[in-house]
Amino acid sequence: MLITAALLLAGAFLLLSVLRAWSPGKPRPFPDGDGKPLAGSISEKTFIDINGVRQGMFIKGRDAGKPVLLYLHGGMPDYFLTQRYPTGLDEDFVVVWWEQRGSGLSFHAGPATTEQLVADALALTDYLRRRFNQEKIYLMGHSGGTFIGIQVAARAPERYHAYIGVAQISHQLRSEQLAYEYMLQQFRESGNRRMVRKLEAVPVTATGGLPAAYLRLRDPAMHRLGIGTMHNMNSVISGILLPSWQFREYTLREKFNLWRAKFRSGVSMVWDDVLATDLKEKAPEAALPVYFLHGIYDYTCSYSEAKAYLQRLKAPVKGFYTFRQSAHSPLFEEPEKMRRILREDVLAGASRLADPARLSLSSPNR
Repeated sequence: MLITAALLLAGAFLLLSVLRAWSPGKPRPFPDGDGKPLAGSISEKTFIDINGVRQGMFIKGRDAGKPVLLYLHGGMPDYFLTQRYPTGLDEDFVVVWWEQRGSGLSFHAGPATTEQLVADALALTDYLRRRFNQEKIYLMGHSGGTFIGIQVAARAPERYHAYIGVAQISHQLRSEQLAYEYMLQQFRESGNRRMVRKLEAVPVTATGGLPAAYLRLRDPAMHRLGIGTMHNMNSVISGILLPSWQFREYTLREKFNLWRAKFRSGVSMVWDDVLATDLKEKAPEAALPVYFLHGIYDYTCSYSEAKAYLQRLKAPVKGFYTFRQSAHSPLFEEPEKMRRILREDVLAGASRLADPARLSLSSPNR
């Protein structure tokens, strides 16, 4: 018994030592042809005071003079995924991967409300405008970050060149109903009786909301069907958990906080607000160019609901872009197409590459 306990203790110590060695916590510089830091680039992890609390972010750009792009993450920060799925955004922008109040690097900032997250985004925007001497910057939201992002853009359009919603939320409770119905249908057709029984026990309805047992089942079920984080990602463990621990730009403590925050903070803390809000009613117009980029297999945030929202939204320029190989994360799944849209449409204030307006609201793959 003592020998077994000693071996387990030694194994745990060894694992901890490996994880610590794999977690230097320093962002990698962009290399030039000689392997030295690229002149004029920026690669930093920084912490600043935002509305009275210390919050962290990664700032990455091959040219510090490029336009600034502020990125608003969803339920958890996802910058760590760029180690496995490079986006290339840092070639055209100075990308600010802010980790919002209560999430990841900003874990100790504590719980947040929707209004606090909106106010924080506006305050950070002003900091970035001053620091990089840019009158306007670009704003991108992903998933839950779009719930904050579209409200920020509608409130202060004069601070942004454009708003880009990746997997844009519209009416999330309706989106959850559509996802539930789709999963139940798919598992019935495939003969997976076990999943059918589990889903039938936790129905999602307009009046009953989302049962806690459904939320525990939701992510594994979505990833099994290719409608979760990425179309080709069939496991949260191998697709998200392991890459986060392999990410070298976090310290070991920051990695622990990333997952502590996942269950306590970030946009998930305003989940009730997200479910209760129909953004078509709350944010019906925005006085700046607006772009929605959506994976056709996405059921985390409904493809059809996002398209319906953009059709109703009043904006001087707007475009909807379908990513036919993607589920919830086209910036990681189809980065080349993403960059082309950003370069040729968003930076130009145009919508030439957008889907034809005559396309139906539903996905042709459904």
